[in-house]
Amino acid sequence: LLFGLVTAVLAWQQLYWWAVLGWSLNRIFDGLDGVVARLSGNQSDFGGYLDIVLDFVIYAAVPIGLVAGEPNEQRWLLLALLLGSFYVNGVSWTYLAAILEKRQHGAAARAEETTITMPNGIVGGFLTIVFFYAFLILPFWLDYLFVLMSGLVLLGVIQRLFWARRHLD
Repeated sequence: LLFGLVTAVLAWQQLYWWAVLGWSLNRIFDGLDGVVARLSGNQSDFGGYLDIVLDFVIYAAVPIGLVAGEPNEQRWLLLALLLGSFYVNGVSWTYLAAILEKRQHGAAARAEETTITMPNGIVGGFLTIVFFYAFLILPFWLDYLFVLMSGLVLLGVIQRLFWARRHLD
């Protein structure tokens, strides 16, 4: 959380290369916490829940920091589009995950290491990391990157809806 919030502040201050370093540290520590918990036998449902909540805080804070650092009306609207796509995406996969867990088709049944199953979308963890690096390295393309990521995230929501329609009846 700390490195992610520092990244958002650095982006706001337009210290983009420092923000890249902050983002890198955020991703490293975010990736390690679950591994350390599993290896030490301290993995818990609360830990998995807290991890995803804090991830979503950072996924909102960094783009907000970028727009606050170089604001204009269009960019605020595109930020709303991006965060809206994250919101709809979050609902689409978490509720689907809850249904799959309820039906015993979740993480335990699939031998996944995560607390709950995470139904695939077009933009998953890896592409999110790549997009956020692009936001920080190419801030002059931020408007286009926000639109592209929003579109791909929403396409993933549509993909999940079609999958759910076929498999949940």
